[in-house]
Amino acid sequence: MILETEHLILRPWSEADAEECYKYAKDPLVGPAAGWPVHTGVENSRQIIRDVLTAPETYAIVLRETGLPVGSIGLHRNDLAEKDDEAELGYWIGVPYWGRGLVPEAARELLRHAFEDLKLARIWCGYYDGNDKSKRVQEKLGFRYQRAEENVPVPQMGETRKGHVNLMTREDWLENNRRPGTLPRPGNS
Repeated sequence: MILETEHLILRPWSEADAEECYKYAKDPLVGPAAGWPVHTGVENSRQIIRDVLTAPETYAIVLRETGLPVGSIGLHRNDLAEKDDEAELGYWIGVPYWGRGLVPEAARELLRHAFEDLKLARIWCGYYDGNDKSKRVQEKLGFRYQRAEENVPVPQMGETRKGHVNLMTREDWLENNRRPGTLPRPGNS
């Protein structure tokens, strides 16, 4: 599936994207903050594309202007998303594209897809203590803070961290995305 926004195309990853993936995933400011180690080479990125980034509902964040991937976003089933109608939103983007609003733009489209097309009821999203950029993205999107968790295992980094958990329900999304001039849905006054 391909999803599109004003500035982005969200499309499946391909092994041909390995060089572009490595260009951004080798930066120590990107992966470790999200809980995964820096990529060590193009072949390492190619293997991660094969093993991780080709999972269902995982997309390359591609700039319309260049046609090249600069990050990744996806809906995952894991510890936070335990029910069939739930998923966890995960994302990263290369440092040169930080602060340009691209992750919120991509996430808004993926949330629309999750709630409208996939009919999910809840989307979880989390960040580790100190990852203020990820925290800010989740605030901009309208996620609601749920809890902090101490000693969260971060297996790929071989450590534990303090994690923060946020949630968006379908009702929250509908309320946040109601068109100006429309009436609230019953029960959402």
